[in-house]
Amino acid sequence: MPAVTDEELVRKSKEDDERAFGELVSRYESKVYSLALRMVRNPEDAEDVLQDTFLRAYRGIKSFQGASTFSTWIYRITANSALMRLRKKQLPTVSIDNADERETPVNIADWSPTPDEQLLNQELQHEMEEAIRSLPAEFQQVFVLRDIEEMSNAEVAEILDLSVAAVKSRLHRARLKVRNRLAGYFSESAKPKRRAMGVH
Repeated sequence: MPAVTDEELVRKSKEDDERAFGELVSRYESKVYSLALRMVRNPEDAEDVLQDTFLRAYRGIKSFQGASTFSTWIYRITANSALMRLRKKQLPTVSIDNADERETPVNIADWSPTPDEQLLNQELQHEMEEAIRSLPAEFQQVFVLRDIEEMSNAEVAEILDLSVAAVKSRLHRARLKVRNRLAGYFSESAKPKRRAMGVH
């Protein structure tokens, strides 16, 4: 028998079929948790985002019009819930609308996928986590969806309800900030500068 589609499960959920909604939860809970964890960087917060996401989805399922797929809708709820949690925890940051677009890293290697041997380096992993964590919440959203979850600009734009141009702008700024933080790990020329700054 062919698998029941998300659309059919959504239709049944709107008719108060709790088993149908439970099936949607089963299909997406691991993906939602994974996305939440990548955004909030903390298992306990990710669990809270997971619960909040499906609670909001359950309450709002009848208003879901199907203009986007269910997966896009649930990821949007996840991203918004994660963003609210990040904003509560973050120190005040410069408004993304006033961010200096001229911020440019100096003497660093081109951005490329991290080699396996570098991923095994715990210090680098820690630095990468901190680099992502230090981003303004709105930048984290775009960076995680685009560069970690490997979604397209169009998919990210739909999930976050942004224009593709806005996604590209935020992604560009986020990448610059992450690159700057990781510069010492990818460029020999950055090492003297790191030592001078007391970074080990």
